[in-house]
Amino acid sequence: MQRRDFVELMLLTGGSAMTAQTTTTPDTPFDVVEKTVVELQAAMASGKITAQQMVRLYLARIASIDKGGPRLNSVIELNPGALAIAAALDAERKAKGPRGPLHGIPVLLKDNIATADKMQTTAGSLALVGIKPPRDAALVVRLRDAGAVILGKTNLSEWANMRSTRSTSGWSARGGLSLNPYALDRNTSGSSSGSGSSMAASLAAIAVGTETDGSITSPASVAGLVGIKPTVGLVSRAGVVPIAHSQDTAGPMARTVADAAALLTAMAGSDARDPATSLADQKKTDYTQFLKRNGLQGKRIGVVRSQLTSAGEPVAALVESQLAVLKAQGATLVEVAEVPNVAKYADTELTVLLYELKADMAAYLADYGPNAQLKTLADVIAFNDQQRAQEMPYFGQEHFVNAQAKGGLDSKEYVDALANNHRYAREEGLDQVMREHQLDALVAPTCGPAWLTDFINGDASGGSFTTPAAVAGYPHITVPCGLVHGLPCGLSFVAGAWSEGPLIAMAYSYEQASLQRRAPTYAKSRNLQIAAKLK
Repeated sequence: MQRRDFVELMLLTGGSAMTAQTTTTPDTPFDVVEKTVVELQAAMASGKITAQQMVRLYLARIASIDKGGPRLNSVIELNPGALAIAAALDAERKAKGPRGPLHGIPVLLKDNIATADKMQTTAGSLALVGIKPPRDAALVVRLRDAGAVILGKTNLSEWANMRSTRSTSGWSARGGLSLNPYALDRNTSGSSSGSGSSMAASLAAIAVGTETDGSITSPASVAGLVGIKPTVGLVSRAGVVPIAHSQDTAGPMARTVADAAALLTAMAGSDARDPATSLADQKKTDYTQFLKRNGLQGKRIGVVRSQLTSAGEPVAALVESQLAVLKAQGATLVEVAEVPNVAKYADTELTVLLYELKADMAAYLADYGPNAQLKTLADVIAFNDQQRAQEMPYFGQEHFVNAQAKGGLDSKEYVDALANNHRYAREEGLDQVMREHQLDALVAPTCGPAWLTDFINGDASGGSFTTPAAVAGYPHITVPCGLVHGLPCGLSFVAGAWSEGPLIAMAYSYEQASLQRRAPTYAKSRNLQIAAKLK
């Protein structure tokens, strides 16, 4: 965030200069830390707080934690209209009552989700600065209709982490580096890094991330959050800066399953501008109806043993301890050696992403930046070369260059790769293992704990359970399952297409029985803390 944005923030919050531990103002003795959507709604219904006061509290918290104190740098821009929107929603509540569960609730959006207001939509890139979208993204329209207050945009891994083969997650040229609130020298993972970091730090009530492969579920896991990657086609991608239409989706990131379910309910639905959503209106429902403590009773859960083996001893031991919780809630655990045929799309997944990146970027720029000089991926590559010092100080744009070298979506290589991906990720992958073992869901560690951020060598992630559901386009939910050396880890629940409801029921049952989420302490380094204990 530039100096002028920080000044604007201070003006919006009345010049508040609070510490990370303080979230109240003299006129509103209310603490927003770790508050759920239901708790916030109850506070507004009782008159304890207004939506406008709530916005001020979150803005003050952003000022003290994100731009001061530990300086998480997770919020890339604030919505200058947030206070006015909240005031209007307060007046509407008084006159007519609330629209629904999200009325007056502050939400942060990842900065690749278009808003046709005074905020930018840049995917973290300087190339898109000043290019004003002609309309809100479809999911933003739904959120506004639900009464949510768009509080601002979150930082991300630039271009949703699809620029370089050796990127550092959480960094963008426009936003800089977002930090992990559980250990400031640790990475935020994925590309929805700012959404993850901001939610962990209670900088808003809920947030929206996007995922192509792991960019919701991975940052949610390392930030001790619930993340839902929906079935591709449940939430419209119209107005979301793309990577690849066969795998892209937006989804909720929140501190509880209930909050994520309420947000998904508001976001889901068909949209004429995104043909993949043609079935969404038939498939969607009110996902809060699945918030039942007995959601695991009688369920057959496949434990993907290969993922525990590859996760390493500390993570495996943590997950093993949580399997007992699943059993105690009435689930039958079934040993599954591995998800079959993952290796058969290890290379073709990237092939598909590169082809679709080239085509989808041109389509987005034509629709959401029709008056901009940038028209194609080649234009973006040229911009990055011209602005190399600002755009590429740490890593390059190998994926962009490789994508530009690809042909069209009628190329045999692309058609064959996409068919291969769907065959081995769906019918001969997740569908097969679910059918053979008569399973309701698969569980596995989402990924390991956050790694040390390293601009020299790039990311050190590995062993995640994000790819099968990502390539298949199937839903994936991660829930906090505990800490390893003070760093959060998530437990993943995966099932077939359109199974969000049953997965939410299972995830909620586990969450309520385990209660493993812990608020961050903003430690400078877990390494130093561990070393001190060993002395």
